[in-house]
This record gives sequence, structure tokens and C-alpha cells, in this order.
Amino acid sequence: MKLNDKVAVVSGGASGIGRATCLALAQAGARVFIGDLNLEGGRETAARIAAAGGQAEALPLDVTKPEAVAAFAAAVHAKVQRADAVISTAGWDRIEPFVKNPPEFWEQIVQINYLGCVRFVRAFLDPMMEGGGGRVVTVASDAGRVGSMGETVYAGAKGGVIAFTKSLAREMARHEITCNVVCPGPTDTPLFAAQPERMREALARAIPLKRVAKPEEIADAILFFASDRSRYITGQTLSVSGGLTMS
Repeated sequence: MKLNDKVAVVSGGASGIGRATCLALAQAGARVFIGDLNLEGGRETAARIAAAGGQAEALPLDVTKPEAVAAFAAAVHAKVQRADAVISTAGWDRIEPFVKNPPEFWEQIVQINYLGCVRFVRAFLDPMMEGGGGRVVTVASDAGRVGSMGETVYAGAKGGVIAFTKSLAREMARHEITCNVVCPGPTDTPLFAAQPERMREALARAIPLKRVAKPEEIADAILFFASDRSRYITGQTLSVSGGLTMS
């Protein structure tokens, strides 16, 4: 899968799935703009790409703030005419029973995981439509497909990302912009590593392949949807879960 002469923008590229995605895109030949609240982590991702001979730049991005998303998009568009691939990976969660969630937690989950995705994608659509095509790839979660104990509001937000992407696919088809969703299962990210060891081991045992995913394995699916290999696929949801979810 080659992305030579293509431009990709990625939210949440400082670590985990986002970082692995940026590295995969750059290895395929794309020029990558990395957005993250953790600018130091974003710069480390960019440095890894540069060391491997790729092109990348890290810029500050807070997907919960419309003005920050607009500033990120303006900085990108000041350097390139448009993005060819828009990839939303930024996300956050805290595992906790729903009845113990304070309302401010609900707001934070929705702002980061749902509205953050909506804002980020919207910021790049006009030039893509004018340019006659592109790829939108959102990262949701299997929690948004089948539910997840202790992640009720998060699951709702990720379910919203799935529905948003499918609806957007219908609207963008006339512009040759495909929109697809990748739904990771348990993945070895900093967020996953912060969970209790007993929980991590139980999840690994429940997966038919008997291990959690590596971030690079999620990035491979994202790269497919960002490339021309998926040019006739839109509005689809792909679980990358080692067989944990098969419905």
C-alpha cells in the first residue's frame, strides 16, 4: 500500500494506536501532520518518522476545543492544499461503573471521543470535496458495537462515532470521499497498561488468539482504509479484535 505524494492528518498521534498509525502512514510514503494535546509525544513520533527518512510535523491539538481544531487545520492548510487522508484516533476512557460516573465525566468522554472526532473530520472536508476525493478513517471501539462493562458512556460515544462515519459516508460518496471505521479490541496501549493486571490477563484469555493487539496491528487496518486499496469500500466497520467480537 503506497501513499507517495499523499498528505495525512492524524489526531492523537503522540502514543499508542495514533503513533503506530503515523509511523505506518509515513512508511507508506505519506507526509504526516500529527496533532495531539501531548505535543512532546507528538514531536517524538515525528522524530521517529524523520529518522526513518519520512516526512512529519507535530502540531498542538486539543480536540475538545473548536478553536484549537480550527488552528490545527489552518496550520496544515497553510502548508498543503488539502489532506488526502483524515484519521481520527484521539480518545480517552476510564473504566468505572456507570452509576459512579459524575456528570462531568460524561461530558469529558463525549467531548474527546465523539465531538472531538466530529470536529476534527469536519475541519478538513471542504478542501477534500473541492479536490475531488479522499479518505476518512475514524477509530471507534468494539465497545461501541457490543457494549463493555465499566465503559458505558464511552461505548455510547464510540457507537456515535460509528453512526457518524456511516452517515458521513453516504453524504461524501458523491465527492469520492470514502469513510470507514476501525474498531479495535483490547490493545497494548498506555491506556490499557494502566488497567489492573488481573483485568488485562482476563481480557487476553477471552480473546480467541489469546493475546491483546499490538498498536501496529490496528494501524495496518487504518492504513488499508487510508489507501487506494480500499477505494470501493465505504461506510464499513472493521473490528480488529483477535476474534473477541465476531458478530
